[in-house]
Amino acid sequence: MTLFAEQSREQLRSAYREVWRKWLERVPLQPIEAQIADVIRAHPEYQALLQDESSLRQEFASDGSRQNPFLHMGLHLALREQIGTDRPAGIALIHRQLTALASSAHAAEHRMIEVLATVLAEAQRSGQPAQEAVYLERLHRL
Repeated sequence: MTLFAEQSREQLRSAYREVWRKWLERVPLQPIEAQIADVIRAHPEYQALLQDESSLRQEFASDGSRQNPFLHMGLHLALREQIGTDRPAGIALIHRQLTALASSAHAAEHRMIEVLATVLAEAQRSGQPAQEAVYLERLHRL
């Protein structure tokens, strides 16, 4: 399964829905699908949405008044990839330290994805790549 690259918003959302359907039906999952299913299982508040085909076309406000569940889950996946590869260098240690202080690894991820989302939004607004040094410095302040 190819995710993210060259997919429309609807195709990407459909991929999340398909993974959730497969998990519910106990269909074997590819490794990336298992990662997605793990994120979905950690977010019961999104599970009903993933069973509703209209979610493929649903709009979510960009002003933060209503969180986009697909973006949120995507940030979890991105962060988990960063932690798994320790790129940027040191992020795995930051995650371990935050997990020790938080109620769970998932709670630590939530704190970290707030920073990731902010850094990515700033990069998008400026038209410049995200700055790893800024990202890590903000994570260290958590």
